[in-house]
Amino acid sequence: MSLRHALLGLLYEGPASGYDLMKLFEISLDNVWAATQSQLYGELGRLAAAGLIEVVAEGPRGRKEYALTEPGLAELRHWLTEVEPEQVRRSDMLLRVFFLGTVDPAQAGAYLARQGAIAAEQHERLSEIRPLTEGPEQISIYGRLALEWGLRASVMQQEWAEWAAREIETFAAAAATRDTRTTQDAQDAQDAQDAQDGQDGQDGQSAQDEQDEQGGHTADAEHPDLGRETPEAGRATADR
Repeated sequence: MSLRHALLGLLYEGPASGYDLMKLFEISLDNVWAATQSQLYGELGRLAAAGLIEVVAEGPRGRKEYALTEPGLAELRHWLTEVEPEQVRRSDMLLRVFFLGTVDPAQAGAYLARQGAIAAEQHERLSEIRPLTEGPEQISIYGRLALEWGLRASVMQQEWAEWAAREIETFAAAAATRDTRTTQDAQDAQDAQDAQDGQDGQDGQSAQDEQDEQGGHTADAEHPDLGRETPEAGRATADR
């Protein structure tokens, strides 16, 4: 969609001034296409130069009233029936969601809460203009279809934002539980290793003591007179 075709479509309902068209944009096209005053007046000048619209009346302070021409109507119908709508695949909001894992869960939840609030404000704003689309005019009938899309989309976005926030809370809680369990498992493993090391030390000392004791018994068995004075040695000592 382009601004020029939006203006051609609005002028199909009848002649209007730039001021009137700006008001129609704010009221009926708020949820599908935004335009600033400078953009709108600039496009009106280009459409008039191209012969797609014409000035049919002029008023005080430079006020001009524009009407759709036959070439303008042909361009509008060509755009509606033969030009495929641009499939927009860009969403700054969803791109940020994709990378929310780079911030902590509380910040991610706050971001989603803001998106839900924005959707709620959008729904409230669209609800206020709903009565303007309830007339029998053609622009009201088809405008109601576009308005309903905006209303339903804003409700869906609110529900999605609330669901996404709950998902993050659940994920964060599960991650915290896993971290606690991992820390406890590591501590239990360390305690078990320390206990095993202590037991191995005790077993090693007991084995060494037993080996030393066995070594002493072996020495006594091999040298039974070692350290014991013989009778002959005793008499020699006495004679001296």
